[in-house]
This record gives sequence, C-alpha cells and structure tokens, in this order.
Amino acid sequence: MERSKNDVWVGLFVMLGLAALVFLALQSANLLNLNWQQGYRISARFDNIGGLKPKAAVRGAGVVVGRVRAITFDDTTYQARVTLEMDRHFQFPKDSSLKILTSGLLGDQYIGIEPGADEQNLADGDTVTATQSAVVLENLIGQFLYGKAQDNAAPPAPANNKK
Repeated sequence: MERSKNDVWVGLFVMLGLAALVFLALQSANLLNLNWQQGYRISARFDNIGGLKPKAAVRGAGVVVGRVRAITFDDTTYQARVTLEMDRHFQFPKDSSLKILTSGLLGDQYIGIEPGADEQNLADGDTVTATQSAVVLENLIGQFLYGKAQDNAAPPAPANNKK
C-alpha cells in the first residue's frame, strides 16, 4: 500500500515537470501568449516585411510592448499591412515611427517603435504612417556586388606622365 502511494506522488511530480517544460518551450518560441488583458490595435503599411511573422514582438527601448497580430497584403497599394496588438499600459504618441529590425545578425525579426513628440497618443484603430521596411540581406549583398562590378567596369583614370 505504501509503495502505490509513492508511485502516485512520483507520477504526479513527473507530469507537473513535463507540463512545465512544455509551457517553457511554447513561451520561448512565442507560440503561447498568456495575456488576458485586451490591448489596443494599430496598423501600419510596409513595402517589405522580410521574415516578420505573426506573434513577433513589438519593442520600445528593448521592452516588449506588444505583438504582431496579423499580416495581410493590400492589393491596391501593393504593400504589406501589419496589425499590431499593443499593451494598454504602454501609450505612444501619434507621430511614432515603426521599423522592422533583426535581433542579432540572422535572428528573428521584430518591430521597433520609436516615440514621437505629438501630444495625442495612438488609439485603437489608428494607422502609423512613418514606417521603415526590413533590411533584406540578399538585397544588400546584391547592391554591394553590383557596386563593385560598376567600379571594375569604369575605365581607369589617365595617368599623368610628365618628364
């Protein structure tokens, strides 16, 4: 009888440990969001979002202040429309700007928000117009190589040979 009681407690402890590991794995991969407070939604248009994904962080001064709610394509402007869910207790001025940034050299992409100086704050349904698209590494390499090819194709400057 004593042994079966211990088996139940050990089994319960193991199940609790497995549940904690699953919780931590989902939380670290941004697949689980346990925020029961409703925030306010804002949207923005970007020419290129790179590898930005839904549930990516929105950071102000390095602090997570919201999440990417949805990403859609606007076929009239040919831009990506990004909807953000901002935490209620973080307020930003209406003239704030958004940029798509990368954590580390090849890390995940997130949106950085830089506050403006307007007296009124962003509200539910507002659209941020000051945006900066993602820097795509392939485009940078292509521009660099294209610039190098142009430099090599240019005729050399005539040498001044005075004797």
